[in-house]
Parts: sequence; C-alpha cells; structure tokens
Amino acid sequence: MSLNVVHLVGRAGRDPDVKYFESGGVVCNFTLAVNRRSRDSEPDWFDIEVWDRTAQIAADYVRKGSLVGITGTLRFDHWNDRNSGVPRSKPVIRVTQLDLLGSKQDNDPNRVPSPNDNF
Repeated sequence: MSLNVVHLVGRAGRDPDVKYFESGGVVCNFTLAVNRRSRDSEPDWFDIEVWDRTAQIAADYVRKGSLVGITGTLRFDHWNDRNSGVPRSKPVIRVTQLDLLGSKQDNDPNRVPSPNDNF
C-alpha cells in the first residue's frame, strides 16, 4: 500500500503567480507559511502548486496573508542549474483541495496587518 497525502493550514506568503495556457489550462503557484506549535519557532515554508478550476479560485481569492487549508500530494521538481549544470530539486505540494479559511476582512487589500498576525 502506498500513501502520499499532505494536509496543511497556513497563510499565503505572497500573492499567487498565475499562468494561463493556450490549451485552456491554468496553474497557480504561491508559498504557504505554516506555524509550528511553539510560538518561538520560525514557520515552515512550502511551495504550493494548484491547477485548473481550483487554480482560478486561488487566483481570485488568495492574497498574501490569506489563511488557507490545503490537501495535496508531495512531489519533487527536478531540473539542471542553468549556470553550473548541477542537478537540482525542490519539494512542491500539488493541491487537490483548497479551503479558504479566512474571513472576508482577511482578504481585504486595504487592510493594514496587525502585529498579532502570524505568518
């Protein structure tokens, strides 16, 4: 039996980067900061990738600081460094379900963040 499922709740570290393809496909990428239980710890950062209809929803509603929950799978992007040719890789969470958890106020672009906001 194999299992590759990731569940995370955190805040978007930046506005989503959205790309549209001639085929009609959509991909959306952003980072997610997930706090650890200890308030003294730095958050863990994850690269998030969302496709198709869910990507359009993320593009429309997720903004830097938005509280979101995601379910997805862990995969690794592999490439060769342009300058050195050295093989590189990074973990990416490919989202299968996106939950917008914040309030409407959290997504207000005119809102001034407070010192109590956790990122």
